[in-house]
Amino acid sequence: MMAEDSTWKIVLGELDEKMGVEVLEESPETVVARMPIDGNRQSLGLLHGGAMVCLAEAVGSWAAVIHASRFGKVAVGVDINATHHSSGKNGWVTATATAIKLGKTMCSHEVIITDDVGKRLCTARISNAIVDPRN
Repeated sequence: MMAEDSTWKIVLGELDEKMGVEVLEESPETVVARMPIDGNRQSLGLLHGGAMVCLAEAVGSWAAVIHASRFGKVAVGVDINATHHSSGKNGWVTATATAIKLGKTMCSHEVIITDDVGKRLCTARISNAIVDPRN
């Protein structure tokens, strides 16, 4: 969805909705979203590492798409990596994507995921190519 100023605004996808993601802030430089741990646990009762990577990909990609939309372009993911430092059991996690580089053909964001008390659970980096939209 494009806003009046032609900057793309975040629209949750089906998976984002299933995971309970809520967007708190959005710009090319920073996207912040949160997700409940409840409903996103693995079989040992901990927050699933894949759920954290999924959240990291969402916030990093959204920031990249907002950036790309300023030039009439779109962003497509080309790389993501994540280091899990700890896991959560209850409450919410917050993911903050911060721009590392906002270029005309490539951009990258660091994503830090923390729990309710600010403990870092995961650090991810995502790179997106900036390309022409397909018609």
